[in-house]
Amino acid sequence: MSVAGFLAYSALATARNQSRTAAAIATERDVLTALFGVRRQLGWAGSNVNQIAKALNSDADAPHFAAALDGLRRAAQAVQRAADRITNRRGDEAA
Repeated sequence: MSVAGFLAYSALATARNQSRTAAAIATERDVLTALFGVRRQLGWAGSNVNQIAKALNSDADAPHFAAALDGLRRAAQAVQRAADRITNRRGDEAA
């Protein structure tokens, strides 16, 4: 979904649900901002892993292999934290 599409969707959903507080909307915005940032990080990490694989397949040295995998691990953990926040929030709203 594009940023503009998401903003339109969010505005319409918010208009339909008057029980949501400003804090809930701000939290959702924070989570989405984090997810967009993570998407960029995962793209960079994936590019690095592809370059490492190419280098290793041609018997070259890959001195930054551990750092690239660490970056990928951090991005995956950030995605998990954001997903957990969304899941926990939806569980709280259903209760």
